[in-house]
Amino acid sequence: MVNGSIRAREMRVIDPEGEQLGVLSKKDALDKASEYELDLVLVSPGAKPPVARIMDYGKFRYQQQRKAREQRKNQRTIQVKEIRLSPAIDDNDFNTKLRQGRKFIKKGDKVKVSIRFKGRAITHKDLGREVLERFADEMSDIATVEQKPKMEGRSMQLMLAPKPEDK
Repeated sequence: MVNGSIRAREMRVIDPEGEQLGVLSKKDALDKASEYELDLVLVSPGAKPPVARIMDYGKFRYQQQRKAREQRKNQRTIQVKEIRLSPAIDDNDFNTKLRQGRKFIKKGDKVKVSIRFKGRAITHKDLGREVLERFADEMSDIATVEQKPKMEGRSMQLMLAPKPEDK
């Protein structure tokens, strides 16, 4: 709420230097603000009496928008990338998938490694677990295991996250 849109009859007013001017009527507060050639901004409407500050509202809004923009720039969304393997994967295929996983982890994404068991391969869950554990061991220098291998239906999954950087 700024200037004329403030509904309160009385308010505690703070001048641009941060000094309290006391409890003033709305008209007196607006007159003080016009003396300074600034705006009267309601900063704490829930207080008794409400608190208003004399400030340059345009500059204040600009600074708030700049702070919000800076915070948005610094935040990063983490995506979960999936890599699918098979229980009987060959070394070259495994290494290709490993390179792909390393690329995802270095970019800062989490990696979900899954093995889908087809047909009677489900009876050899131990082979799938070995492949997943081998994948996790190969990635251990840049990633940590966030979720150990576990079965979900006909697939086994493992979750890897980038190692936190020590600052």
